[in-house]
Amino acid sequence: MPQRIQAHHLQVSQDLFSFVRDEVLPGTDIGQDVFWKSFSELVLELAPINQALLDERDRLQHDVDNWHLKNPGPIKNMKAYKDFLFKIGYLVPVPKNVKISTSNVDKELSQQAGPQLVVPILNARYALNAANARWGSLYDALYGTDAINSSDGCEKTKVYNPKRGAKVIEYARYVLDRVAPLKKGSHIDAVKYEIADGRLCVHLKSGAQSSLAKPSQCLGYQGSRAKPSSLLFEHNGLHLDLIIDESTDIGSKDPAGVSDLVIESALSTILDLEDSVAAVDSEDKVLAYRNWLGIAKGTLSESVSKNGLSFTRTLNPDRTYTSLKGPQITLPGRSLLFLRNVGHLMSNPAILYKDPKTAELKEIPEGILDAFVTTAIAIHDLKAGTSGIRNSRTGSVYIVKPKMHGPKEVAFADLLFTKVEKALKLKKNTVKLGIMDEERRTSVNLKACIANAPSRVAFINTGFLDRTGDEMHTSMLAGAMLRKGSMKSSAWIQAYEQNNVLVGLSCGLRGKAQIGKGMWAMPDLMADMLKQKIAHPLAGANTAWVPSPTAATLHALHYHQVDVLSVQKQIEKSRTHPSHATLLNDLLSVPVVSHPSWSAQEIQEELNNNAQGILGYVVRWVDQGVGCSKVPDIHNVGLMEDRATLRISSQHIANWLHHGVVTAHQVKKTFAKMAAVVDAQNKTDPLYMAMADKLEHSSAYQAALDLVFKGKAQPSGYTEPLLHAWRTLVKAQTHG
Repeated sequence: MPQRIQAHHLQVSQDLFSFVRDEVLPGTDIGQDVFWKSFSELVLELAPINQALLDERDRLQHDVDNWHLKNPGPIKNMKAYKDFLFKIGYLVPVPKNVKISTSNVDKELSQQAGPQLVVPILNARYALNAANARWGSLYDALYGTDAINSSDGCEKTKVYNPKRGAKVIEYARYVLDRVAPLKKGSHIDAVKYEIADGRLCVHLKSGAQSSLAKPSQCLGYQGSRAKPSSLLFEHNGLHLDLIIDESTDIGSKDPAGVSDLVIESALSTILDLEDSVAAVDSEDKVLAYRNWLGIAKGTLSESVSKNGLSFTRTLNPDRTYTSLKGPQITLPGRSLLFLRNVGHLMSNPAILYKDPKTAELKEIPEGILDAFVTTAIAIHDLKAGTSGIRNSRTGSVYIVKPKMHGPKEVAFADLLFTKVEKALKLKKNTVKLGIMDEERRTSVNLKACIANAPSRVAFINTGFLDRTGDEMHTSMLAGAMLRKGSMKSSAWIQAYEQNNVLVGLSCGLRGKAQIGKGMWAMPDLMADMLKQKIAHPLAGANTAWVPSPTAATLHALHYHQVDVLSVQKQIEKSRTHPSHATLLNDLLSVPVVSHPSWSAQEIQEELNNNAQGILGYVVRWVDQGVGCSKVPDIHNVGLMEDRATLRISSQHIANWLHHGVVTAHQVKKTFAKMAAVVDAQNKTDPLYMAMADKLEHSSAYQAALDLVFKGKAQPSGYTEPLLHAWRTLVKAQTHG
């Protein structure tokens, strides 16, 4: 048990108390006693409200379960179903004339459209890589992935393959031709770039000279006018930097000396305290908070060894250019950073408080802990001034709040941040709120959710995985769920994605906030991503999640192909999109079958897929404390997995167990078989602890079984309670 310090009504773990005293508070103008006194009062006031909201979730689920017991199968009478949901308070009336009034939002969220990264804050190297992913080499992204075909001698080899390199260069020049075309000729034929008479002049191999079709697209340069080392272009609000350096291997062989095309990539990044981390105690929380503090102060660094070389990675500085018109141009060198706090469900032993009604010692609601400490840390960024490395240039703090169920829970988040701002002496609405539209009760009441925080909302986003997990748990008793692959074509998911954009636009998010789409989960399949993920900007989303800096660079190309602002305006003017009533009916359709007719082989395939995915993720979470990683699926395709994926797979098996599609014996036999598969997939990991030869003694394996066999009883089908319990046990055993 950790040593604790009494701080007013709170018992604080020694490591967290010391971290706040020695690292967080210096430089904030907040005294230690004031900090803990105000924090203590806030916990005593808000923890009971937090618990009441969780109790409300249980009440609604109980009522929904009873309805499905009386009305099994797909929804046959939608009116009766909706009347029931309104009666119990699951559905609320749609408010009219909802418009957000959020102010001081950085342009990366309000004006620009581009990719968004999500990375675990526990890993400093990942956090730095993501923060620095604002700019990415298109040459590297193309050369190192399957975006460039490996046939006809263009394979990736240990040494540089000039034939593959030529393909990369050609691709990049075509990108330039699309986004910054010449008045005549092509960038492919350029032999020299210079600034002459206040504009870009391009010399072509034919001897002719050309200029940009739209000269204003060239904003500035580095180096000299006669021999620039860098040319800055702008298209659709995004920047591209053409690097000219004849001293490099690539530049020395290029007729114009071009060595790279660096493009603005991850405009924003979510540093995650939630689904992609395994943080179960004060030790884990302090590590996460310390990394966030390093980001906020601009001091985070990490020693890195790569290709036999060691170096220290730090946050990138801003980029400066000589402007063709007016003063010097300075562009952010880093992604704009959100922090994703945890939701309302979990508590954490880092702080204990005495319940004012029962006098019982309880763990602090983790969402309250995150809100207070992460906002206090952000003060260092707010006080940074106009020089040096900083995150928000408008004086805002960006916090994504996940897994909120309906308008009351959004209102509570707004209240929580209002109380935090007051306690920390910040202006009201300094904290901007990101609403994850990933729970069913939020989806069907999205406009009412936004209406409960209209001065904070800076981001709404769909999350197909968690949304599917909640769909499964909410309607667990209705019948056997569709196979996971079929879920993507069900009526509710199509309505869900469309509704998120339509509601966001109707609430005035265009030009003020982000409307986002979910993750591309296959970091090795970039060619497929380039073909498919353009659907997100075409749908009117001005951001979408990507799994890596490389993916951000490639996905950024889609925002040059699609002018999202124009798409959003067209959607707003359109009279052809579905009505709210139509979308609501589809959103409330339940993806179950009346009479399962899958073959034994199909059932076993689905079970294998689910069990392998669960084990592959859980074994790293429980044994190693890794909350997000590239996990091979059953076909050895690497997928970026976090708890949302786990929620689907565990709830799906739990559902099929409940409805007799599979048996307990069959499930256990499948898990045992898949344990051997996962062991083989991880045989090169020196930290990996095999499961197959010690099933009864493997905590990870037993945790995986619990997620399924206790899945129906888990709150909203979440995996956190069981994962935290098993990880805490493993940590206790490891620490002796």
